[in-house]
Amino acid sequence: MEKSNDSSEYGFILVGFSDRPRLELVLFMVNFTLYSVAVLGNSTIILVCILDPRLHTPMYFFLANLSFLDLCFSTSCIPQMLVNLWGPDKTISYAGCAVQLFSFLCVGSVECILLAVMAYDRFAAVCRPLHYLVIVHPQLCLRLVAVAWGSGLVNAIVMSPLVMTLSRCGRRRVNHFLCEMPALIKMACVDARAVEMLAFTFAILIVLLPLALILVSYGHIAAAVLKIQSAAGRRKAFNTCSSHLTVVSLFYGSIIYMYMQPGNSASQDQGKFLTLFYNLVTPMLNPLIYTLRNKEVKGALKRVLGRQP
Repeated sequence: MEKSNDSSEYGFILVGFSDRPRLELVLFMVNFTLYSVAVLGNSTIILVCILDPRLHTPMYFFLANLSFLDLCFSTSCIPQMLVNLWGPDKTISYAGCAVQLFSFLCVGSVECILLAVMAYDRFAAVCRPLHYLVIVHPQLCLRLVAVAWGSGLVNAIVMSPLVMTLSRCGRRRVNHFLCEMPALIKMACVDARAVEMLAFTFAILIVLLPLALILVSYGHIAAAVLKIQSAAGRRKAFNTCSSHLTVVSLFYGSIIYMYMQPGNSASQDQGKFLTLFYNLVTPMLNPLIYTLRNKEVKGALKRVLGRQP
């Protein structure tokens, strides 16, 4: 498709929250704090999982990958947003917008699939405890993570060029704080229904299919937990899965609301805050959820800091 707009030469203007100038300083301070906590928390989880030998298990291998993804997810757009909130310049180059869109699509897709992989890991741990290490062996862990990254790359490689080359007839103002797919599609001055339908198809494969696998896994887990006779055993099984289930609920809840609907039906302001939630708040909360509810991680953190043998 030919670019009859000048966005490739002059870039885009990220409107963000510029229509609420009094809110921008508050958002800068809040988002800078949340982003700093997210970077610190996820970096800590990664380091602890690497440095403590007791955490060299499939569960914590996947957790370290999740923390790495959360770092990439937030870093793909939050620094640019902070720059735009701080000063009057709201522009982003065409190349910068393309990189941001590609990164956002890729990492978001990988995280959807990785959460399904982690649900399978919990299913094996609770429902097949005696064969857990045989089922979830290191080679399988690497293959599952490779499949997740491969799927995310395919989604980004296919969708990014299609979205970026849509004709926009000189429109440069992106009504968002990042180059997100729905906002860029909405700017098109040509019929973009084919691109929207392809995006919806990818959403089914990358969002709904992993979610279905998560629900099936937790259905089996719930059935297994109900068969446990002792209250202590049920509580232990619940604690094993509760952190992951909380993360899945936070991430998938906002993602499904944003993407499993036609491109023009979402409220623009609502979309901005929902994107901010799953792009910043969820990555910030994930380390807290896994640390506060997990004795092994807290113990490993104390050992790494030298406060516990």
